[in-house]
Amino acid sequence: MPLDFTLTPEQEEIKALAHEFAEKEIRPVAPHYDETEEFPWPVLKKAHEVGLTPVAVMPEAYGGGGLDIISNMLIAEELHWGCAGIAVAITGTGLAAAAILAMGNEAQKKKWIGEFCNAKTPVVGAMGLTEPSAGSDAMAIQTSAKKVDGGYLINGAKQFITNGGIADLHVIFANTDPSAGAAGIAAFVVEKGNKGLSMGRKEKKLGVRASHTAQVILQDCFVPTENRLGGEPGDPDAGPGALGALLMLEHSRPAVAAGSIGIARAAFEFALDYAQQRVAFGKPIIKHEGIGFKLAEMAMNIDAARLLTWRAGWMAQNDMLFKRAEGSMAKAFSADMAMQVTLDAVQVLGGYGYIREYPVEKWMRDAKIYQIWEGTSEIQRLVIARAISGDRRPLTREQPKPQIRKAS
Repeated sequence: MPLDFTLTPEQEEIKALAHEFAEKEIRPVAPHYDETEEFPWPVLKKAHEVGLTPVAVMPEAYGGGGLDIISNMLIAEELHWGCAGIAVAITGTGLAAAAILAMGNEAQKKKWIGEFCNAKTPVVGAMGLTEPSAGSDAMAIQTSAKKVDGGYLINGAKQFITNGGIADLHVIFANTDPSAGAAGIAAFVVEKGNKGLSMGRKEKKLGVRASHTAQVILQDCFVPTENRLGGEPGDPDAGPGALGALLMLEHSRPAVAAGSIGIARAAFEFALDYAQQRVAFGKPIIKHEGIGFKLAEMAMNIDAARLLTWRAGWMAQNDMLFKRAEGSMAKAFSADMAMQVTLDAVQVLGGYGYIREYPVEKWMRDAKIYQIWEGTSEIQRLVIARAISGDRRPLTREQPKPQIRKAS
């Protein structure tokens, strides 16, 4: 029978490793980093040592672990079960790596993916796509890249960038020709030490506060020609350009969905344990239908989200097109589910859920961003609506997958 939800022994080991790491290394320090908004460097270094950073899923050809997509989602769920902010600090580099894999030529992949994989200490990446006036509409970016002798001068500003300004490698999207539409959008790798790149305001956030989010300012930032991902138009090994950015975001959605599930699971487990111990009117409150049914709904929706997410991951692993926007379905449903589950967890705990002595209010704050970043829930519904109606404009996935899907 071809349908099988059983994890392989290797996947079970990876899941157990990630859960143990989340339990022993993340949860004990999560309140500190949520309170201080410091970047959790010590935890990131430990995650790198045990193989739980994005290096684990990068292709073996460049020095990575070559883990499959489902394993990556298992890691994401467990790390987010520990703390979403710290999980993003550990995994956020994967966005920059995904951009390089999706759009870079072979020489660029060997250089920069090899740098991520072979360093003894973590090499941090940042992906600079969003701008103050360009979020969901990624093709509206105004950051410019002007061709000059030997390379490009980049000018502009990026907004809400994970690891922005502290990364070793920034992948910056810029417009090389406003008259060319999507064809004018290109991505450039800006390496650490480039004086033309600086960090703007570090954002103070509602949730995921251990993750570093900041503006990135580019002022006459010179990058050599060889730092343009995929090369220049006409190069024999040129990559997919702006299309690569859209595909990269589509490929990241199942892992983001898995993160949402981790947050929701943490909140559900805590609320369930509380409801079994808290007594009201002579019996545990889970025995009252108002609470028992709420917890039942939470459990059903978590499982439904995981099934959607695993389906999307399975499709990606098997080189299948997202013909009905299955990646967006997983991301939107999981994000909305996590928000509702964490809200319900606060409600189950009542007044205790509202105070910071208990972790459910933190999980509620963390969950909200998953309805916003990596494509808002509204944009996901637009993608789904276009897919089911047969509208094949650029927001849908209509091109063959790039190499990021392959683990060599």
